[in-house]
Amino acid sequence: MAFPETRLRRMRRTEQMRRMVRQTRLAVGDLVAPLFVRGGTGLRNPIASMPEVAQMSVDCAAEECAELEALGVPAVILFGIPDTKDAHGSETWSDKGIIQQALRAIRERCRELVLITDVCFCEYTDHGHCGVIATDRRGQPVLDNDASLENLRKQVVSHAKAGADIVAPSCMLDGMVKAIREGLDYEGWTDVAILSYAAKFASAYYGPFRDAAESAPAFGDRAAYQMDPANAAEALREVELDVQEGADMVMIKPAVNYLDIIRQVKDRFNLPTAAYHVSGEYAMVKAAAANGWLDERRCALETTTAIKRAGADVILTYFAKSIARWLSA
Repeated sequence: MAFPETRLRRMRRTEQMRRMVRQTRLAVGDLVAPLFVRGGTGLRNPIASMPEVAQMSVDCAAEECAELEALGVPAVILFGIPDTKDAHGSETWSDKGIIQQALRAIRERCRELVLITDVCFCEYTDHGHCGVIATDRRGQPVLDNDASLENLRKQVVSHAKAGADIVAPSCMLDGMVKAIREGLDYEGWTDVAILSYAAKFASAYYGPFRDAAESAPAFGDRAAYQMDPANAAEALREVELDVQEGADMVMIKPAVNYLDIIRQVKDRFNLPTAAYHVSGEYAMVKAAAANGWLDERRCALETTTAIKRAGADVILTYFAKSIARWLSA
């Protein structure tokens, strides 16, 4: 018999044959679209560092959600830009808060869309950190973990009352999932699920998001409570603690540089696993495509397929709307 005996290229000859044997299939149902909501009416404020992404007023966000639902995107995650900020981020638990307004307006337009809220404080505090600031024994400002947990309980209950289906804590506070579960259950919101940002790394890829959410810290950084990008075993420990505390789903953020973490988390815990294809990852593709260096559609689809192949069941991505259109074309 002529060499080679095995010819794997036989099943690559045509697009139809490649589709027949494709091992990882990206679907619209895998996607979550992040949205930035602010006060006002009829507003779509473009974000320069994130082409085709905008801060939207509540009415425009509701319209956007209706379009996403029509395209088959099953869920959105909401980030709020408040009119006023204070040291505690108190708008996060106000019935008149921007997220609470958005939840009610979107639910009126979209009956089936899954509404996820990011629960944190950095967008709402005047110092830009993810909770209450205290002073340590050296006189330096630090995040007060336990005081922040008390405020987190109030925030998630307020979101649940306004219509959130899932709350997604991103503040990387120790004990945050247990505090949220206890707070929700005590108030009777036992059906509200928790999607924990269980392994959130102190990444350089968050810059455009901080433009979009107006959440850059006024001093220091968030490395003291987000994870060191070098640590994999610690990521598994973080996930394990959140699972033990009652997380229904877990998330790895960012996605592209952490595909190994996604795979390890999925293999070890076999829990619904999400990955956040973050703003910097999105912006790099958009910038390269704008310069003619890359094919945007092919790169976006290849990247999100890789995230799914690594083990993600759910992908949060700013490409969600575009991918939904491409996959249905």
